[in-house]
Amino acid sequence: MQDLQNLFDIRHVIDLVLMCILLEWLALAVWRRSALSRAWPSLGAGLAMALALRFALGGAVWPWVWLCMAAAGMSHSVEVLRRWRA
Repeated sequence: MQDLQNLFDIRHVIDLVLMCILLEWLALAVWRRSALSRAWPSLGAGLAMALALRFALGGAVWPWVWLCMAAAGMSHSVEVLRRWRA
């Protein structure tokens, strides 16, 4: 039973989410380069937020968490500006 609980540990779930984001980024880079140019702010923000959560739950020092949150905020800002101009 303990092995099953370890399998569904939140850090493992976040690692799975990070892998999915990176695979999506790679797939867009290989097959749909034009879509990647539109999607990178969203993917970057999601990646940065997931990394911040992973660092926070993993016990990393706070500057790493802050750096990831700042990167997510900048990516969101780029996305908002793009939508506002469109």
